[in-house]
Formats: sequence, C-alpha cells, structure tokens
Amino acid sequence: MADSFTKKEGIKKKIQKQKEKEARREERKDSNDKGKTLDDMIMYVDAYGQLTSTPPDKNIKVDFDLDDIQLGAAKIEPEETLKVGTVTFLSEKGYGFITEEKSKENVFFHENNCTEQIKKGNRVSFEVEKSPKGFSAVDIKIVK
Repeated sequence: MADSFTKKEGIKKKIQKQKEKEARREERKDSNDKGKTLDDMIMYVDAYGQLTSTPPDKNIKVDFDLDDIQLGAAKIEPEETLKVGTVTFLSEKGYGFITEEKSKENVFFHENNCTEQIKKGNRVSFEVEKSPKGFSAVDIKIVK
C-alpha cells in the first residue's frame, strides 16, 4: 500500500529537522571552550581600563603610582545627625512636617518626639530616624 502525500511530506520534514539538529550539535561542539588552555582564557587590562587578550608591554611608562589606587569599597562619610529646619505644618492631632534648611526636604514628626511645645513657624533642630512608613524627626528642640 502506498503512503499518502501528507505522510511523505511529514517524513521529509522529520528527516530535515534531524539534519538541522545534528548541524547545530556539530556547531556547538566546534565552538566549545572546554579544550582551551589557560593562556587562551587569560584577559589583561590595558592602560585605559579596557579588557584585552594581549599582555601589557613592559616598555610603556605608567602615568600613575600604584599606591594611589584604592582597593575595595569607598568609605562613606557619616551624615551629620543634627539637622535644622522650620515647622511648616502642625495639625491639631499632633503631627506635622519640618522643612530642612539645607536640602529643603519635608520630614514628618509627631509632638511626642518634641522636648518642648512647638508651633508652626518655629525654627527647630532635630534628628532623622527611619520609621516603618519612611523618615521621621525625633528629639526635636527649638533653636533660639
């Protein structure tokens, strides 16, 4: 019994896919890095910070001193803890906002964190603390 046209076409496509799969397998085998030596895998950094496969030339004069290079993470200077600002908003419920003088950022506060009775427009000093809802001012004192 003869195969139908559709069955013959399906067999041709299946054989074609097998050939393509074999070709991809051979291509991966050829471009595999497993057989490389250590010298083939080493990369160098040139004077401009670019990666290169050629070793640096010993005759080139370097413009910088190796002692000037800092290894590791940069040191972070601590922020000043005491900030100064003006009370810009104060609600009857006891919360409000202080606008910091240097950064002009608004910081939330509650009157429970005040050491003295404050009013809107007072110039105050405070510390900033991380709270669950963001930053808030604590240890608030009137600056005279």
